[in-house]
Amino acid sequence: MPTALIDGIATRYEVTGSGPPLLLLAPGGFDATLEKWRTLGIYARTRPLDHLAPSYTCIAFDRRECGESGGRVERIAWTHYVAQAAGLLDHLGIERAHLMGGCMGCCPVTAFAAAHPARALSMILWWPVGGARYRLRGEQRFAAHRAFVAAEGLTAVVERARAGTATFGSDPAVGPWAAVIRRDAGFAHGYAGLDVAAYLGTLAAMAHNLLDRDTAPGAPPEALMRTDVPTLIVPGRDESHATSAARYLEECLPRARYWDAAVEAQTESASASCLLDFLATAATP
Repeated sequence: MPTALIDGIATRYEVTGSGPPLLLLAPGGFDATLEKWRTLGIYARTRPLDHLAPSYTCIAFDRRECGESGGRVERIAWTHYVAQAAGLLDHLGIERAHLMGGCMGCCPVTAFAAAHPARALSMILWWPVGGARYRLRGEQRFAAHRAFVAAEGLTAVVERARAGTATFGSDPAVGPWAAVIRRDAGFAHGYAGLDVAAYLGTLAAMAHNLLDRDTAPGAPPEALMRTDVPTLIVPGRDESHATSAARYLEECLPRARYWDAAVEAQTESASASCLLDFLATAATP
């Protein structure tokens, strides 16, 4: 698959289908690879790309620090993920696109639309993450990684990451940069030599940046309320995708359309109809 260099970080991406551009910000938390649109949970069951690609140019990519994309140790905030998404559109020569996020991918979608409203034709927010339990579990994951680093050091993180295939979500000890450590020996060497105290500060700031509220993370509510972009919200209902997070986005976004369907009613055919009907009525290039 092709790779784009965006702000010095490699981004692996895939383009399928034809028609107006649709940028897909992957689900999967800290393992957000483009394959997740075909293999993970609700997306595997409803197969959105199969239904969207005949009418839209679908652009999927590995989020930075995930899959085969690169990364950099820094105090990551949603703006960093927005920069990657905007940079990929620039690389492809696309000024405006529809945006679809799944799970944690919904957060950079709202942040993108708030920062670059003229570039967002519409937003689809499918099972947005959020809720008090999501925040608490995320904070616990970062705390567990900080504790491991404080006790064992960064060389131990490298060894643990390279010894297996676990992600930050399944084994907090390997940290948010596990995928890059595993596939890039130069990055792993530099990572092991970082100042531990500074690294722990980076982790604390990153946790605060990404887990700063009990609703849906991403753009702050004031920015959402100013974001005049047609939006479809597909609610989830579990500890990571609280229905309250989806309702919060409906409350804040002025042009939100909320698909009030229970999870069991979000079948492949019903989901395909909902997505395509929404996109057909949203802005086009």
